[in-house]
Amino acid sequence: MMTQCSRIILCLCLLVTQGCSTVTPKTLQGLDDSISQAIVVHPVKKNSNQANLSVWQRQGNGWYRLLFTSAVIGRNGLAAAGQKKEGDGKTPSGIYPLGPTFGYAPWIDTGLLYRQATDIDFWVDDARSMQYNQWVKGTPAANSFEKMKRMDNLYQYGIVIGYNVHPIVRGAGSAIFMHVWRKVNSPTSGCVAMNQRCLRKILHWLKAKDQPVIILE
Repeated sequence: MMTQCSRIILCLCLLVTQGCSTVTPKTLQGLDDSISQAIVVHPVKKNSNQANLSVWQRQGNGWYRLLFTSAVIGRNGLAAAGQKKEGDGKTPSGIYPLGPTFGYAPWIDTGLLYRQATDIDFWVDDARSMQYNQWVKGTPAANSFEKMKRMDNLYQYGIVIGYNVHPIVRGAGSAIFMHVWRKVNSPTSGCVAMNQRCLRKILHWLKAKDQPVIILE
């Protein structure tokens, strides 16, 4: 018979039950009481683009880890606080809200607002454009943008990381998402990417009422 701590689901990730012993990251203790869901992403070593990702749920006065898995971040690692720049290949450090979610299907199983990405949906990364760091439907008024419905399916499932949004600072970085990775050792241009099955578990878990955040440290 398996013990509580041995009941795990493997999908290139570990689903850890509430009874398992884990060390709660100090950053979680400083979060506002209104926040009950958090994802923590930490590079495996300084300047690495390989990272560990853990998923945490607040219950009462404590935080409980639900998921631990591998992830990849920007090819040049994490940017120091306030130092993220457009095109630097780094993932911004800090604490950011999550949502909306997005993907190619008309609907997915998630507790956050969902937006379908179609062939006429784009995200603007041109720092000179008035539409910088915004999702645009139809041809953007910009010289540089990316398709939200990609041929390589990296955005088949995704979550917008609320970086550089209130206010939008031109040139400070754009289009920071959680999305499906290309492969386990393939870094991103600044996003957080992971195994599709684990990402879908996270999408199912997320609840708007819990005001989920991501901690990049």
